[in-house]
Amino acid sequence: MKLSEFSTLTFDCYGTLIDWEGGIVAATQPWLASKGVQKSADQILENFANSESTQQRETPGMLYPELLAHTLHRMAKAWGLTATEADAAEFGDSVKNWPAFPDAAEALVRLKQHYRLVILSNVDRTSFAHSNAKLGVEFDAVYTAQDVGSYKPNPANFKYMLEKEAAAGILAEKILHTAQSLFHDHVQAKAHGLICSWIDRRVDTDGWGATMPPEAPVTPDFHFPTLEAMADAREAE
Repeated sequence: MKLSEFSTLTFDCYGTLIDWEGGIVAATQPWLASKGVQKSADQILENFANSESTQQRETPGMLYPELLAHTLHRMAKAWGLTATEADAAEFGDSVKNWPAFPDAAEALVRLKQHYRLVILSNVDRTSFAHSNAKLGVEFDAVYTAQDVGSYKPNPANFKYMLEKEAAAGILAEKILHTAQSLFHDHVQAKAHGLICSWIDRRVDTDGWGATMPPEAPVTPDFHFPTLEAMADAREAE
């Protein structure tokens, strides 16, 4: 199998193109400091993963900034703390501050020479627009949780994306789903018959970070530590 066999890359954004773990930790630590509490990055991300995934299951139609606000309340409760509505709103608005991975923008420009680029993201369109400005490319299509009314790994998100791509004339066998999260993306992508490329941003880091463990065993078809490495491999072909 070769990267050149595909015409379209469907991307997860947060964790793959945008450093959401760095953004989450940076947004959480000042609030914790205001409480006189210190938590490691691993502790913050583990609590976030549990709290966010639970909130997404319970309120699949909630827009992401509001869902993040509720997530902070859940995180606070898990630690025996409280968060004010202002704290929660600030956390919910923090997506605009989450940085892009250093290689993401340049790698996307390189990959765009060979592929259509599509986003399948667990955020709302307004939040994604802030991130898109950091990535510096025009995506050929953008599908968000706001459009679908649910959050990955709900199968409805992949069904929605595949239906929209089919309507645009893109066959599923020409799509390479490109993502970091085994939990949010790769299990469902494989269940929907897609070939997958794992951008393993945590390749040298223990644990699952801001995601839950995958709900089923999954083996992506391609494996790269960065998006730059994937772009290198495509050009090498």
